[in-house]
Amino acid sequence: MNYPNGQRKTIPVQKTSRNNENNIFSNRGMTLEEDINITNKFYLDTNKAVIHKKPTPVQIVKVHYPQRSAAVITEAYFKQASTTDYNGLYRGKYVDFEAKETKNKTTFPLANIHQHQISHMKSIIEHGGLCFMIIRFAAYDENYFLEAEKLFTFWNDKSEGGKKSISYETLKQESQVIPFTYQTRVDYLSIIDKLYF
Repeated sequence: MNYPNGQRKTIPVQKTSRNNENNIFSNRGMTLEEDINITNKFYLDTNKAVIHKKPTPVQIVKVHYPQRSAAVITEAYFKQASTTDYNGLYRGKYVDFEAKETKNKTTFPLANIHQHQISHMKSIIEHGGLCFMIIRFAAYDENYFLEAEKLFTFWNDKSEGGKKSISYETLKQESQVIPFTYQTRVDYLSIIDKLYF
């Protein structure tokens, strides 16, 4: 992929393994995005909320046709910088959030977030929406709900020469652990209910 500023980025194809169906409380092998998509489908199917993953705006430039029935995109550009990963409606409120996963055991690097995402999140808050981050520490198979306002504090500290990451221990203190169940693998609505309603 190529960004609008001309930088190239290779996007690796990520392979995931299937869950061991005998152990329903283990989601090892699933990515955070897959788990959130399963959760969102359950929310939609049970008429609890309407929340979807935002498509990434991409402009296709070159396509290779090795066969009539197959097409391979060989060059594409991001049309614009993406904002956050998910948005939708819950209990009459606009919901917008970013989801990030880290393999790091001790910190969540703030380099995983970009200034345009912070600006977008601030706009959502200013207009009365609910905005937050879901952070997965893959090593512990734990998901955390970090309110955008708290994220801004860490971001501002970094911008002023402070820490460039959020420690695992600090995140545990400043955010909410998101419960895991079979149907709602990342049950973030339970945290929204607790914090906002």
